[in-house]
Amino acid sequence: MGSTAGQTVTPGHAIATRPGVWLTEASLVVMAIIWGVNFTVVKYGTSLVDPLAYNGLRVALAAGTLVAAMIATGAALPSRRETLALLGLGVLGNGFYQCLFVLGVARTSASDAALVIAATPAFVAIIGRLRGTERTNARRAAGIALSIAGMAFVVLGATSAQGGRSSSLAGDLIMLGASLSWATYTVLLKPYTERVGGLQLSALTMLGGAVPLIAFCLPAMVHTTWGTLPRLGWVAAVYSGIGSLVLAYAIWYRGVRIIGATRTAMYSNLQPVVAVAVAWALLGELPTGLQLVGAISIMGGLLLTRA
Repeated sequence: MGSTAGQTVTPGHAIATRPGVWLTEASLVVMAIIWGVNFTVVKYGTSLVDPLAYNGLRVALAAGTLVAAMIATGAALPSRRETLALLGLGVLGNGFYQCLFVLGVARTSASDAALVIAATPAFVAIIGRLRGTERTNARRAAGIALSIAGMAFVVLGATSAQGGRSSSLAGDLIMLGASLSWATYTVLLKPYTERVGGLQLSALTMLGGAVPLIAFCLPAMVHTTWGTLPRLGWVAAVYSGIGSLVLAYAIWYRGVRIIGATRTAMYSNLQPVVAVAVAWALLGELPTGLQLVGAISIMGGLLLTRA
């Protein structure tokens, strides 16, 4: 808890005049676009190589980039206790979550995967409320409810879509598990975002997740013929590794620190809108009328949570 210009800042309630809030919110829109496009990128990448091999490659790229940046800048490590805690949290947020994410995207359509992940803000709000780290007023609760209703519309729209779509109930359930794991990680990480530098935070959590994930993915990576991967496949791996896991994560962590976990998570609800549009344009996944209604509901919920 702190104060700015005589005003109290409570957990989950950044005040409108707090420096950097508008810049943070603008950057969160960029983050949502990066992640929204990433669903189609991952869908393409996992069509070229084994999903586990692809995931191991992108996470290795991200971890290597972040650790190298931390060493090059001479960023000091936090205390031993905090370092171990961040490495442990990384297993959940960058190990377990990333594995579920890629497996889920590989087993359902890119648009459906993004729409199911829209449950994340509700999980963040509920877990944060139970832990006493997030407060949700009536207006924000209405925004969360509206976004959840939007998610219901898009899922219903997916089930009524043409039979040629590659949606899968198993893939959707895996994505729901990914959403829950990311929400838990976000809430548990919140205290560390306030006292650990962004680069150290990103590097340690990514490294913590990368070690067990790459160990799990290693057999698939070894048996993959990387020389046959086309240039566009490598571009996809770099985008989903550096763009999605380095740049977008840095924006996410800043958002959690500046405006709170619940409000930051609500910006992730822009992902489905971007993902559906990109999947429509590049993969031919046509949105249904219900999905369009859901997208409007999601954006309306986001606007309500900004107050």
